[in-house]
Amino acid sequence: MELLLAGDIGGTKTHLALISPEAGPRAPLAEATFLSARYPSLEAVVCEFLTHRETSEQQLKQLERASFGVAGPVIAGRVTATNLPWVVDELQLSLSLQIPSVHLLNDLVAIAHAVPYLNRELPDLYVLNQGEPISDGAIAVIAPGTGLGEAYLTWNGSRYLAHPSEGGHTDFGPKSELEIGLLRYLRGKMDHVSYEWLCSGIGIPNIYAYLKDSGYAVEPDWLAKQLATATDSTPVISNAALDRERPCELCTATLDTFVSILGAEAGNLALKVLSTGGVYLGGGIPPRILPALQQRHFIDAFRSKGRLSTLLERMPIYVILNPKVALLGAAYYDLE
Repeated sequence: MELLLAGDIGGTKTHLALISPEAGPRAPLAEATFLSARYPSLEAVVCEFLTHRETSEQQLKQLERASFGVAGPVIAGRVTATNLPWVVDELQLSLSLQIPSVHLLNDLVAIAHAVPYLNRELPDLYVLNQGEPISDGAIAVIAPGTGLGEAYLTWNGSRYLAHPSEGGHTDFGPKSELEIGLLRYLRGKMDHVSYEWLCSGIGIPNIYAYLKDSGYAVEPDWLAKQLATATDSTPVISNAALDRERPCELCTATLDTFVSILGAEAGNLALKVLSTGGVYLGGGIPPRILPALQQRHFIDAFRSKGRLSTLLERMPIYVILNPKVALLGAAYYDLE
């Protein structure tokens, strides 16, 4: 019996799992999470995973395949990790780890591979818009996390195929006076303003800074103290925006603007791939801001596409709740 090693390689954490095809990705033989920055390479993480758990010699001999989802464009079996000082190469991994078959996938492609296997009953998904899905229609995947990832799936007659995209780096298109001011503000700080600079973990602080500096609202003293000591301001701002007991106008406006921009870009992607099969929101941010996504800002921006608004109204929209979706997708890639 062959065994598979699957991995989700992130800038913060690396999640690995040893999987038997018979049991499937949802019932791994072993799994563990590692802090990525503590290791000089992916090989070092994998070696620790395989040697510091009760892996039998027989299981190591059965390890024939490995698939890893990595943040960054995979070109000719090689990827420079976006948020890590790692260069990951399929051939080098195969030789150093003595695993005959090794595949690298963009992390969003890994998520896309898992989409056809997600189940609302588990629950893997939250339905934002029921819509009217078209059987075998194309599927869009957009994932705001540390950055903004995008991918899509098409039906080939027997199964879905996942395709990579770097659409998160396309030019930001403002759709209101506030967003025009936001674009001008960021153009004064950088040469290229993409959706990723506004629609991701790095985007929320950018929106907040603009609203604060433009005088939209006053920053409360208690919030200023929290931000001064925070290593990451994104969760501080998001949590304050969702705090009903101590509302913060500046944070609420920040999150509303973020959600609206996310909705608009999700709609852009939906039009580009004609995702009549549905739109899936992945990444770490959507599950944490679900109450904000349930408001009108996201849906209204998603549907606001002029003559094609009716088409977008019929597209299902889901939030992916399963935190292991990229790991599952990496495994399903090699099991298909």
